[in-house]
Amino acid sequence: MGTVTIGVSIAVPEPHGTLLQQRRVGFGDVAAHGIPTHVTLLPPTEIGRADLPALEAHLARVAAAGRPFPMRLSGTGTFRPLSPVVFVQVVEGAEACARLQQQVRNASGPVARELQFPYHPHVTVAHGIDEAALDRAYEELAGYTAQWPCTGFGLHEQGSDGVWRKLRDFPFGSTVVPPQASAPEGSSLPAR
Repeated sequence: MGTVTIGVSIAVPEPHGTLLQQRRVGFGDVAAHGIPTHVTLLPPTEIGRADLPALEAHLARVAAAGRPFPMRLSGTGTFRPLSPVVFVQVVEGAEACARLQQQVRNASGPVARELQFPYHPHVTVAHGIDEAALDRAYEELAGYTAQWPCTGFGLHEQGSDGVWRKLRDFPFGSTVVPPQASAPEGSSLPAR
């Protein structure tokens, strides 16, 4: 039956997702067209295609026990020089993301695995491009903000063409969203 490369993530909703994806393309990151804007919970992981039903059942249990939480992005960060990545920071919801990713990778689950780097929730806006373009992404999105209620996560599969496609959404078990922090609703992007 073969293997598939899957990932689990929290989608950055519209209009924020498209705006950040377009900016990523504009910085010269050609992979951006095939990567929906997201916060990773499980990085690309290869599993047997026959293991997908067990993974979906596991993710459904994690989501059923989960509760919505406020997500807020603000400003930029980077993993340089360790990795050529610039990202928008998760300033609210990071602890909830960290708990979720631990549950997804639980040692008793079907995708138990160690991470290459310590978990740090973020939204990548530039990866693997030249230093000047990374600097530009870091500077131009430094004032970016967005917020939304996170109500679940999704399972994605990477196709042979390198494009990530959603297989299924996993909504949290409760529909009650805690109040958002005092930051204004919506998003802002500094003038260029």
